[in-house]
Amino acid sequence: MKHRGARVFAALTGSVLILSTAILLTDWQWGGENALFWHILLQLQLPLVLTAILVGAVLVVSAGSLQVVLQNPLADPGIIGITSGASLVAAGLLILQPVQSLLPSVYLLPLGCFIGALLSTWLIYRVARRLRGAAMAVILAGIAISTLAGAVMAWLYVIADAQALRNLTFWLMGSLYQADWLVLLVAGPVMLLSVLYQLTQARRLNWLYGGETMAASAGVSPPQLIRRTLVASALGVGAAVSVAGSIAFIGLLVPHFLRQVVGHDNRVLLPACALCGAAILLGVATFSEYLHLVTLPVSMITATLGGPLLLLALYRGQWKQHA
Repeated sequence: MKHRGARVFAALTGSVLILSTAILLTDWQWGGENALFWHILLQLQLPLVLTAILVGAVLVVSAGSLQVVLQNPLADPGIIGITSGASLVAAGLLILQPVQSLLPSVYLLPLGCFIGALLSTWLIYRVARRLRGAAMAVILAGIAISTLAGAVMAWLYVIADAQALRNLTFWLMGSLYQADWLVLLVAGPVMLLSVLYQLTQARRLNWLYGGETMAASAGVSPPQLIRRTLVASALGVGAAVSVAGSIAFIGLLVPHFLRQVVGHDNRVLLPACALCGAAILLGVATFSEYLHLVTLPVSMITATLGGPLLLLALYRGQWKQHA
């Protein structure tokens, strides 16, 4: 397993480096470097690469952590309603003109996403604690939150004016190309700190596999660990949604498939999740760059690929409770 894990890390690291280089050198020509080339590289392609790496890493790492603390292999920011909550509050702020006049959108979107993600996470946590982490109850609560958020956003579409409606639709579609240096300066550190914090908690998260009693006997405070992990995940996912919109399936599928390869040890699994999430979104960005499909929503590609893979995993009976 150790040798297999090392090979996986080498492959994922190589993929991240190769795909990043491919994006950065999209417009490179031998001996043709000029001011325009460097402008495109520094102002467009480098922010794109950093956005793909941070968003992919935080979505997959957060999903992996949520699956452990909620003891539910289906726990994913999209399925349990965190993404929907983040999108709803941010969409509401985009529609309300008086709010936009008080705060620039570069700060408004992350703030709205943070609030929505935290509220959704708090509701999920309360349901999970009250029902002692019952897997189906957590999923149903997430579906209820997502349904409610969808209904409220439908009402927002009704009351929004034409310009606000266009802005909202474009933002909800999601894109890695929405980020620039100013957006990354606001949301990037939040995503990075979220990932780093969850990686540092990997050893403690392992104790939750044996239940809260065993974790407590090892000196770990399960309620505190769960709360902090949920908050870190919510903040990271909120920042990711503010930058790239809603991206489906990668958080649900990647940890599941990686567990089949590297095992359940979070000290290995979570770093692998970070690298794999980054590699997947870099692959999507590379695909869009070389086919000149910069307006193609990321969620369209991830859902197109992720849906059949999820059905295949369910059909083959591979989806098993891991905690």
